[in-house]
Amino acid sequence: MITASDIFAISSQKQFEKIALKVFRFQYENNLVYQEFCNFLKTDPHKVKSLQQIPFLPIQFFKSHQVVSNTNPIQETFTSSGTTGMITSKHLVTDVTLYEESYHKGFSEFYGNIEDYVVLALLPSYLEREGSSLIYMVKDLIELSNHPESGFYLHNHDELITKLIALDEAGQNVILIGVTFALLDLIEQHQFQLQHTIIMETGGMKGKRKEMIREELHEQLCKGFGVSAIHSEYGMTELLSQAYSLGNGVFECPSWIQILVRDTEDALTYIADGKTGGINVIDLANINSCSFIATQDLGKKNPNNSFEVLGRFDNSDIRGCNLMVI
Repeated sequence: MITASDIFAISSQKQFEKIALKVFRFQYENNLVYQEFCNFLKTDPHKVKSLQQIPFLPIQFFKSHQVVSNTNPIQETFTSSGTTGMITSKHLVTDVTLYEESYHKGFSEFYGNIEDYVVLALLPSYLEREGSSLIYMVKDLIELSNHPESGFYLHNHDELITKLIALDEAGQNVILIGVTFALLDLIEQHQFQLQHTIIMETGGMKGKRKEMIREELHEQLCKGFGVSAIHSEYGMTELLSQAYSLGNGVFECPSWIQILVRDTEDALTYIADGKTGGINVIDLANINSCSFIATQDLGKKNPNNSFEVLGRFDNSDIRGCNLMVI
């Protein structure tokens, strides 16, 4: 039996691969959707001996199937955002403590003690709907910061501007977590010069603004907030872990997550570091769902295992869609 302590104590590549193969076999045996997908690809689980041989479930399955690896009661249902009428993903979580331990340890690894920060959140598009895993995480981080100034902001920009300036002038360490379009709205109202504040964008214009390339976006945000770098969080409804970028769009993973980059023309082939392809994520914390997910993000992996997100597949341009329909 694989335990949370096994997953979160990984300290070497050999250990990661050993546990990942155990998780694969567990999910093949217990996740009927994943098992059917593997069988469709004619994968013999006994012959899978490396990460590259593990089938990655296309993320679209979370829109049409219940992707779970046990029969325990559902504790939380996380849903993706989407426009009216759009089919959204559902992540059925049978043990929410795994999610909590994952983001607690992940945040601590990159940022240290949460109590050292005031946590401010500008996440209007997420806050205005039910079932956001990001809101679940940030709400908990706000509470764990144990600081009376921490909290959510919706459209009360004037109050947020006043608070950011006051906290920064007082020398207080602050993390402002914001959806991209809301951060741009904020700096259009006020230009800052912040010295003790980390700006962390969670991505996405959510249909509110024209999409921008990362370099242009981060340049605008750096100028508007008066900071030298923009941090980013890479996570999604279908995962239970996050990767973080401390600047320049280069993401690093905690020890229980790894990235593989697949060929855009052949979903079952992997490409060399530094080349652009589709991002596959191994998230071992997601043991009760599926830990091996083929995302719709385009990116490249660096030799030191960091990675960059460069865009998304056009829905009409995803090769190998025949593999995604069972």
